[in-house]
Amino acid sequence: MLNVTLPQHSYSILVEKGSLQSLGTWVASLWNPQKIAIITDETVDKLYGDLVIQQLTSQGFETVKITVPPGEPSKSLKNVQLLYDFLSDQQFTRSDGIIALGGGVIGDLAGFVAATYMRGIHYLQVPTTLLAQVDSSIGGKTGVNTRTAKNLVGAFWQPDGVLIDPDTLTTLESRRIREGIAEIVKSAAIADAQLWHLLEPMADEAELLAHSEAVITACLKVKRQVVEEDELDNGNRLILNFGHTIGHAIEQTSGYGVISHGEAVSLGMVQISQIAEKKNLMPKGCTATIIAMLQKFNLPVKPKTWDEDALFTALTHDKKTRGDQIKIILLEYIGAAKIVTITIEEMKEYLERVD
Repeated sequence: MLNVTLPQHSYSILVEKGSLQSLGTWVASLWNPQKIAIITDETVDKLYGDLVIQQLTSQGFETVKITVPPGEPSKSLKNVQLLYDFLSDQQFTRSDGIIALGGGVIGDLAGFVAATYMRGIHYLQVPTTLLAQVDSSIGGKTGVNTRTAKNLVGAFWQPDGVLIDPDTLTTLESRRIREGIAEIVKSAAIADAQLWHLLEPMADEAELLAHSEAVITACLKVKRQVVEEDELDNGNRLILNFGHTIGHAIEQTSGYGVISHGEAVSLGMVQISQIAEKKNLMPKGCTATIIAMLQKFNLPVKPKTWDEDALFTALTHDKKTRGDQIKIILLEYIGAAKIVTITIEEMKEYLERVD
């Protein structure tokens, strides 16, 4: 059990194989009897929807459920309105709660609805993908995409608790596993050399999953530390965005869902590192080390197509942009990150394709 300690809202994270089988008891330890809306996607619903409802009803909770299609396009204002209407029709009040059951898309979408419905109701995160378990389910960032940028509309809203059952990873396809591994590599690169050394001898994703509890916990400790230091993303929490500035632009210009978040972050880490290394802003050989780690887990390191102008336009909408400046994340060395402020114009240099 990990605790996230924040000035206004602290909570615990349970990481335990098989814990989904006792979800009802966990929820009852956190919430009084109330109505609960399970927000999930159609794929996750088929796998775990009935189990979660049975667990909640066994503890006396009145439970309703709504699903959206799987995939990044569901993180939309259209679906936010759909969920508002559903909660209103079900007569949900500020004393009722939401459970986000699924991957990062569901966590972000349901969390944003929780943050804004009736100016905020409580919710729980039950992430079922590796990406959500190691990253997006904690920290309180919620949001949806718009036509111009990823996560452009959002809010900070902390959950009352997070339940992580690594057994849910057995139902994921390989691409979804790799998506989470990109965030694991990022976490190790920016703040945990020990985790990097744990990953180095692993042969593939199957071996990583054999150590899932240890790896997930290590990543959560990295994120917990920076979230506790900088809850609202104004300072050191920015280091979590290593690879994301360019990665988000890749996602947006490719069309949401065409290139996964993890694939885009993988490409973003390599792109920004190789340019920074050429500028002597990162140690020589650091990019090669990152590439070797990513390739071992079958993550992309070279884009198939590259449109510098389109990427630059997307970057101008990035939330890290302040006036004519943008903050980028580079590595001091494997295990330590730094925040560097550059001009928007200089960002064009970091988008130059390197073959």
